[in-house]
Amino acid sequence: MRAFISYSHHDKAALDRLHVHLKNLTRDGQIETWYDRDILAGSELDAEIEREMEAANLFLLMISPDFIASDYCVEREMKRALERHAAGSARVVPIIVEECDWKAMGELRLLKAVPTDGKAISGWANPNTAYLNVVQELRRIIEAENAPAPIGKASPEPVAPRPATARYRAKREFDEIDRGDFRDAAFAIIKDYFQRATEEIDSIDGLRGRFADRGATSFGATVVNAGKRNGTAHITVHCRNSHVSLGDVYYSFNENAGDNTANGGFNISSDDYEQFLIQTMNIFGNADKRLTPEQAAEALWNEFIGNAGITYD
Repeated sequence: MRAFISYSHHDKAALDRLHVHLKNLTRDGQIETWYDRDILAGSELDAEIEREMEAANLFLLMISPDFIASDYCVEREMKRALERHAAGSARVVPIIVEECDWKAMGELRLLKAVPTDGKAISGWANPNTAYLNVVQELRRIIEAENAPAPIGKASPEPVAPRPATARYRAKREFDEIDRGDFRDAAFAIIKDYFQRATEEIDSIDGLRGRFADRGATSFGATVVNAGKRNGTAHITVHCRNSHVSLGDVYYSFNENAGDNTANGGFNISSDDYEQFLIQTMNIFGNADKRLTPEQAAEALWNEFIGNAGITYD
């Protein structure tokens, strides 16, 4: 695959590190990358970039605050990449380099971002693990693109691409089944986030973490900060059931807390188009802020580890 890398020059170090991790793929001839430093002296910059954007079948967008602040990156390179993605002639993979407001960019937030769950590379305890996750996802894409058609089956008729400007949203009303499905999915996402984050904490010198799976509707976690007196924090998280309604997803900062106690929680709300979570009784004063399940998981994780004197930047 021929990959066009769109990045801010402020993120040159991240670009260089990405190329290091891509070396196996490039050495094996599975991927060929291009970025603006490959332009030869004396070439017309805009014309060369335009040509490469049309030749690529994979776009890697290295998302950071500097990328978002760059009109060229967003209005020229990202815009054309998303147009080709919508037309089915290329694939766009957002790589989240630094924490930034990328989920507010409507078209971008619809895409699966890497590393896992769009957690910025800068937020991983070991950035090499994050880059490895990026490369593994790219390898999956390449393998899927190169997979042969099943023997005996004719290739499907080509489908006419949708217009690049087509973006459809339909108003709807959400019933209790919709709410229940969203609640269960949100709880599963929060549970998975805590399990992975606890494992990451446990790999850091001076910190310990333990995750406790307590069934389909409850889990717990404990973190210990050896460098702080009383640096231990507990949490128990419950998914709403038929007996208790302290929140759709609610939590207590105690170990093995019963399902009839809570220090806070998240309730499901919706507008005319989508469902989301609202945090209740939280110390950050964000009660009216709409959150995706991923954002809710991160907010709760930060509050939890803060009780042990640990910060996550």
